[in-house]
Amino acid sequence: MGTDLFVRTLPRFTARENSSTETYAALEFYIDNWRWAGVPSFVRTGKRLARRMTENLCSFQAHAASAFCADSRRRDRSECDYAIQPDEGISVKFGAKKPAAQMQMAPVQAEFCYRTAFGAATPEAYTTLLLDAMRGDATLFTRGDEVEAEWRIITPIEEAWAQLPSPSFPNYAAGTSGPPEADTLIAGDHRRWRRLEQSVQESA
Repeated sequence: MGTDLFVRTLPRFTARENSSTETYAALEFYIDNWRWAGVPSFVRTGKRLARRMTENLCSFQAHAASAFCADSRRRDRSECDYAIQPDEGISVKFGAKKPAAQMQMAPVQAEFCYRTAFGAATPEAYTTLLLDAMRGDATLFTRGDEVEAEWRIITPIEEAWAQLPSPSFPNYAAGTSGPPEADTLIAGDHRRWRRLEQSVQESA
């Protein structure tokens, strides 16, 4: 058998100028039960952003009373970051008192990373799912009622977009964190999206 290598070059993809296909979405959700009443959940997803990653970041509300800082606006929020891909792990940021007589707080970080702890990264998501499918293990697969609940949320949005004229939606350059207009969605109560460009520089 020969060992010739055939390389097929695909044409460079360019989007049509009049295309209205969405490539980025930023949403605010609320869960209608007593446990999560009044707690916003912000979700964003997009194509050709600065970094390919999936994470769940929980930002805790600053307590109204503090023995270390009277002004709640100056206190850093405690955060718990669940990194799903590509580097699985958990990171917790919280405030700790500095080792001094003065009552001063400083943000500190506690981290767990699969690659650092075990010397190897976890397998790719599809590798695990394909192996589970062959084994008949449905633990990591989405249940049918969950998929139906997701479509009950998304379908009204898709139907409303189809009935309305194409909006002058904001655009964004490839390799960025998305359109700047998405910042206004989360700007309340001094919130902000995590900058993906900054994450890339920090991880380099």
